[in-house]
Amino acid sequence: MHKISVAFVCVHNSCRSQIAEALGKRYLSDICDIYSAGTETKPQINPDAVRLMKQIYGIDMEQTQYPKLFSEIPETDIVVAMGCNVTCPYVPGKRNLNWGLDDPTGQNDAVFLKVIRQIDKKIRTLREEILTMQQ
Repeated sequence: MHKISVAFVCVHNSCRSQIAEALGKRYLSDICDIYSAGTETKPQINPDAVRLMKQIYGIDMEQTQYPKLFSEIPETDIVVAMGCNVTCPYVPGKRNLNWGLDDPTGQNDAVFLKVIRQIDKKIRTLREEILTMQQ
């Protein structure tokens, strides 16, 4: 089976898109190549996201990921904007989604956990959609 590619994008590629990349690699890596990127970057992944992803999933995003610009990743089959009115480049012939997730940066753990759970659920749903498309 041919793997399709998925990019999760947001403004700084430091929080939501990084969480989505980590969970995407966990749940989709058998059927997809997974990337994340931003229209700008921060020097590091959000420390609260790193801490909570380690705590909940045992994933150390600092060891496996880093902030990247959209121009640094290959062209992908599916581009998922995380929300907050992100302006992403239009990729002709590709599927573009916007999950409309609020940025939890600067919020308490409860807000972060809500966003992490939303991303987890959306990625599992995306998996089912991809599997259905490939049949």
